[in-house]
Amino acid sequence: MAISEKTTTARREEIVDACEKLYRTMSFREITLKEISEETSFSRPSIYNYFATKEEIFLALFEREYDRWNDSLEEIHKGKRSLSCHALAEKLAKSLAARPQLLKLLSMNLYDMEANSRLECLIRFKHSYGRALENMKRLLLKFRPEMTGGQIHDFIYSFFPFMFGIYPYTEVTEKQKKAMEQADVDFEQLTARELIFTFIITFFNNKQ
Repeated sequence: MAISEKTTTARREEIVDACEKLYRTMSFREITLKEISEETSFSRPSIYNYFATKEEIFLALFEREYDRWNDSLEEIHKGKRSLSCHALAEKLAKSLAARPQLLKLLSMNLYDMEANSRLECLIRFKHSYGRALENMKRLLLKFRPEMTGGQIHDFIYSFFPFMFGIYPYTEVTEKQKKAMEQADVDFEQLTARELIFTFIITFFNNKQ
């Protein structure tokens, strides 16, 4: 009997939910398809009806995290008619800092994740990523009308690569702290919001 589209969507979401739950306390390397299946209502072999690899499940989680952030960016766009540089930087920083799973996923090896996913899965992910680029452009056009097209381009293609390094700089383990102390490396514990806000406001101020 053929599975309905509604059932297929629900089961895909259940698998991604299971992966999201495990990823809160475990690393990508530690999570297996067996462990993911144990958090769902169906067997491990059934997962292959929806995802071919573990990387595809993580890519679907990545896609969902981008979609959730996109919702936040669109809410900012729908809001006030104008925002100061400080207010816009604060809203953007809070919107991204509120997505720790997205920041954690960004710190992973995206090349391997994409290489081990089918093209259709990668296309879905790229749609969500592209929507984030477009939403950021729309926000800058609305709230920073003094920025030129080149400056907007420079911001986007500086900020999005910067996002890959946020999680490692703000989520430091005790082992890492101890290693830096013994290696005599200066370290300042910052929150994601602080780091993101500083990046954005610095860029805005340098373009004035």
